[in-house]
Amino acid sequence: MNKIASFTVNHIDLLTGIYVSRRDRLGEQVLTTFDLRFTRPNVEPVMDTAGIHTIEHLGATFLRNNEEWKDRTIYFGPMGCRTGFYVIFAGDLESKDIVGVIGEMIDFIINFSDKECDIPGYSPRDCGNYLDNNVMEAKTYARKFKAEVLDNLCPERLTYPE
Repeated sequence: MNKIASFTVNHIDLLTGIYVSRRDRLGEQVLTTFDLRFTRPNVEPVMDTAGIHTIEHLGATFLRNNEEWKDRTIYFGPMGCRTGFYVIFAGDLESKDIVGVIGEMIDFIINFSDKECDIPGYSPRDCGNYLDNNVMEAKTYARKFKAEVLDNLCPERLTYPE
């Protein structure tokens, strides 16, 4: 079997950042998958599932309600390795094209209520594991991403290492 694209990324030199993971065609439409890397793989501890889960709920809610991006948002969710998230947008995009909306999403998470019960979808009816959330962890991860990536944009945080 061939390796899938995400297993060909140089994870040894990968920094936290916003990377184009892949581009796929669906008819005439290009879908761009982005790698939002919150922690350095195999260097820093992975994120806890409760914090990831909260970022997933808040991030997806924010993106699907954002006037400019809601109709272009295909997917937002965590990586299995727990070092970041994938977001898929309709369009042939570059990392620099989404820095603004990702910054707004991160600010939304940082400024969100401190109560788990305020998380969109926080109920047994709406979520299959609603009790596994942690707003304070989500805010900690969001602040780290903001400081390391959004406040420190450089080519190494926008383009995969060779």
